Amino acid sequence: MNVKSAERELQALMTEGLRGDAAAYKALLSKLTGHLRAYFKGRLARLGRGAVEAEDLVQEALIGIHTRRHTYDPSQPFTPWAYAIARYKLLDHLRRTRVSIKDLPIEEADDLLAHDDLSDAESAYDLQMLLARIAPKMRQAIQYVKLDGLSVSEAAARSGMSESAIKVSVHRGMKALALLISKGRPS
Repeated sequence: MNVKSAERELQALMTEGLRGDAAAYKALLSKLTGHLRAYFKGRLARLGRGAVEAEDLVQEALIGIHTRRHTYDPSQPFTPWAYAIARYKLLDHLRRTRVSIKDLPIEEADDLLAHDDLSDAESAYDLQMLLARIAPKMRQAIQYVKLDGLSVSEAAARSGMSESAIKVSVHRGMKALALLISKGRPS
């Protein structure tokens, strides 16, 4: 099964599960278990860690997905949302167990740090989750100026705000985002 058809299937199962279809939700968790197991085993193997840790992380991720299922937006792809939760579970686990990149053999560091197919989608999802946590004016100003590449005057005209209000909103919004990032993961 290719990545696109797997995404469509998982997204459909999640959507049906959110609508109350228990069989679809059970099928989703079953299929997701295999994906998560491969994800965690691959990453932990690069650190010389075992399958038992991977299984624990699969369970933690499934619980995280279950408890956060109300935050999933069915209009968005499912796998970046699910893998973002899995990645946070992995990072939390590595922090708790004190694993560091410096513990890796140098020839393995590139593999762990290499971008996988989901990195861009996960980053976009992370940014979306962070932006959702700041005031709407700041979010809009950052979207227009930093993400859409509009000039301050173009952003002011589009939003109905003054140029100085755009500048202040971008500045304060960036400070708020930096604070959120420094405090930990988005969600």
